Amino acid sequence: MTRRLIFPLFFMALATPALAQQQSLGIFGTWGAFRGPDRCYAIAEPYQAPRPGDGRGFASVGYWPVRAVGGQAYFRLSRAKREGSAVLLRIDDRTFQLRGGGADAWAADPAADAELVAAMRTGIEMSVETRSASGALVRDSYRLRGAATAIDAAAIACARRG
Repeated sequence: MTRRLIFPLFFMALATPALAQQQSLGIFGTWGAFRGPDRCYAIAEPYQAPRPGDGRGFASVGYWPVRAVGGQAYFRLSRAKREGSAVLLRIDDRTFQLRGGGADAWAADPAADAELVAAMRTGIEMSVETRSASGALVRDSYRLRGAATAIDAAAIACARRG
């Protein structure tokens, strides 16, 4: 089942020429790690089946050695958020407020990134929640088994490039 969730993301990445050079670093629980020409990242899809009309949401932690950026969390929501709605990331019993626009969400700054990635590394489950344009609740839920190992694999792969 884990591979069923991760491999579609990998093959989607192969569909575009710029991403065709993606290399799998491994599948770790419900998370995968990949290296591309200019970045490395850990990624997972929500574990619930998409509802009709939903996009393909995902959670990722990326590293861009050329830009000296590492450990940056990014979330693609399964539905675009309503303007003015908060985007909340819940990891076990902790809550973080994310910035967002459209179907994208991210941490407010590098310190917030470090805090939420640390929580992802030790957590069991997380969800990203907001309201869609129609007012419906959007909740993308993830299991964090394997997240720490996938994040480490991505970090190490990009550290070795330097």
